[in-house]
Amino acid sequence: MADILITGGAGYIGSHAVKRFLEEGHKVTVIDNLMRGFGEAVDVLTGYGDLTFHQVDLRNANAVRSVFTKAHFDAVLHFGALCLVNESMSAPELYFENNVYGTLNLLKAMKEFSVKNIIFSSTCAVYGESVYLPINEEHPKKPSNPYGESKLMAENIIKWMSQIYGFNYLIFRYFNVCGAAEDGSIGDSKKPSVLLLQNLVRGAMGIEEFELTCPKVDTPDGTPIRDYVDVNDLIDAHYLGFSYLEQGGASNEINLGTGRGSSVEEMIQEVEKAINVTIPRKRGDARKGESARLFASNAKAQQLLNWQPKRDIKKSVECLQKWYVARPNGYSY
Repeated sequence: MADILITGGAGYIGSHAVKRFLEEGHKVTVIDNLMRGFGEAVDVLTGYGDLTFHQVDLRNANAVRSVFTKAHFDAVLHFGALCLVNESMSAPELYFENNVYGTLNLLKAMKEFSVKNIIFSSTCAVYGESVYLPINEEHPKKPSNPYGESKLMAENIIKWMSQIYGFNYLIFRYFNVCGAAEDGSIGDSKKPSVLLLQNLVRGAMGIEEFELTCPKVDTPDGTPIRDYVDVNDLIDAHYLGFSYLEQGGASNEINLGTGRGSSVEEMIQEVEKAINVTIPRKRGDARKGESARLFASNAKAQQLLNWQPKRDIKKSVECLQKWYVARPNGYSY
């Protein structure tokens, strides 16, 4: 079995990757500075297999290097990043320092210790406002916020390092992630979450009041249209991607989405139907830097990885309910 390094493994999506790779019998080392991740997630994940944890900040090059002296990694899954669009509009320097410089430090360590395979957690925010739909990987890349720009810069660094030093990479551009582990063991613990479905389920369960924070946009019902992909489907793609690189697959950029767009209002109605409640449409402060329409073409993921999303919104809601029943206020530390 392989020895896998996962950055950001104490965060929402990264923790699901840790769980999956441990369940498959691999040895996993997690790097997380716990700035946005949770120590309790690491404690839960130790029950799934051979896990080593290092509380390390990717901005500290020496600390990152020290992790590579302790094991030889067969692959790196790089989830460690800041990912709040609104925050990036008020503190862009934080995003460039963390997401770009942190990625560079990781790649330098990979180069020094001859680790060749990396899967990078990117975002549909690199595309900016859609020019056409569905968005494929060749769509123009014009980020409308510093978060998207920081991820695009990191993508380009990975591509150049690959060209010069022979890295093999998959860049996964996520659309809107939702859901939780199917056994209810791990999930999104941000309070409040920045992810719509999580906030809707919390509102429907009476954990906290739901607020609409999307701007009014030019869509049929005035709310943004997004592509909502379940986190378990997302991690299926990462596991397939790992096997793809291990077998010598060529480097590539791949969208991960369902290929369907749903408006915020449509998602509210979906959750109301699934949980049989009415959710008030109370308006909060509108986020900045949001696009009106984003949904994916996932044809490349199907072609290269034989990946198809399997879980619908109802299933995502069911898993979120299980997670929030267990931890209505998220992790405690």
